[in-house]
Amino acid sequence: MVKHSSRIYLSQSALKQNFSFIREKIGHNPVISSVVKANAFGHGIGTFVPMAEKCGIRHFSVASSFEAWEVKEALTQPDSKVMIMGILYPDDLPWVIENEIEFFVFDFAQLERVKKVAQEVGKPAIIHLELETGGNRTGLPSAHLDKAIRFMSKNRDHFQFEGVCTHFAGIESLANQFRIQRQLQKFEEMYRKIKKSGYLPKLRHTACSAAALAFPETVMDLVRVGTAQFGLWPSPDIYNMHLQQTGKTKDSPIKRVMTWKTDVMHIKEVKKDQFVGYGTSFQAPRDMKVAVIPIGYSNGYPRTLSNRGYVLIHGKKAPVTGLINMNVFMVDVSQIPDVEIGDDVVLIGKQNNNTITIKSFTEVTNAINNELVSRLPAAIPRRAVR
Repeated sequence: MVKHSSRIYLSQSALKQNFSFIREKIGHNPVISSVVKANAFGHGIGTFVPMAEKCGIRHFSVASSFEAWEVKEALTQPDSKVMIMGILYPDDLPWVIENEIEFFVFDFAQLERVKKVAQEVGKPAIIHLELETGGNRTGLPSAHLDKAIRFMSKNRDHFQFEGVCTHFAGIESLANQFRIQRQLQKFEEMYRKIKKSGYLPKLRHTACSAAALAFPETVMDLVRVGTAQFGLWPSPDIYNMHLQQTGKTKDSPIKRVMTWKTDVMHIKEVKKDQFVGYGTSFQAPRDMKVAVIPIGYSNGYPRTLSNRGYVLIHGKKAPVTGLINMNVFMVDVSQIPDVEIGDDVVLIGKQNNNTITIKSFTEVTNAINNELVSRLPAAIPRRAVR
């Protein structure tokens, strides 16, 4: 088989440690739903889902019916479940209901469509009623709640009321806490209405990674964990809250799951005052040796790292030299002896005693952790390692 220009390795032991830490934070009772939208945050649904199942995970959350199909194809355990939190086209409803995929409902018209299709399929739709609590993204307004509950209760043969939920609008930032507290109060108020009706869901859930790690009052029957399972802190605020809660000054309870590598493609001698790559963004201050790396912005390597990022070769940092192109960029290896074509190049990960973290990318590019990894092309091969 022909080779791709880079490769991604996923650590099973790091993932196991991350889920163990999350479980310590939330307790033994809540269900952990592994959020694997955006191709498992760039880690690769096909590779990552079986790894999570090996860690005991049996619930997965996605953003679309297409992603739900991808997860279904990757599952290895018959009791694993899939939940759609986002777009669900009417054309996909029969497949979703037939395959017992759980999904969010956030408006009354959607409920009416679901009931009709569930009747035709001959199976109940497994739904989570998403409530509007102040995020103003998706969610059933409070004014429509009574009507929705009455409709579902009246047609309970066609609905399995699996959950009621909401999504916090930026809980990873302490600056947003006044808004989050209002959302939590609104959720409790709306849930009391549901409780009064006597038609109750099986699960209540509001917590994402940030909420689950730092705000125990948001942890209910299920937590939707994305960022943290991959070994990434949702924000500096959440990490600092963890330190305060544990009384530590530093801690590394979660480990990066991903390592991203490529190879040296070519080596070039560059004379002093010559320009490197496109344009005039880098002029050699001395005689130099540069290595050409067969990765560019089309492969998910941010162009904003031009003249600012670095890679690891032979365990040493090699700074990006010149503009990052669509398919290649150059690095300065003048101070790294014996570099040869074909040598391992670490883009994200550890080599000898040096590490390139995902955070180091984000500090330079102003992108958040999730943005960087979720943009990695699906075509890059992923492989699970110990």
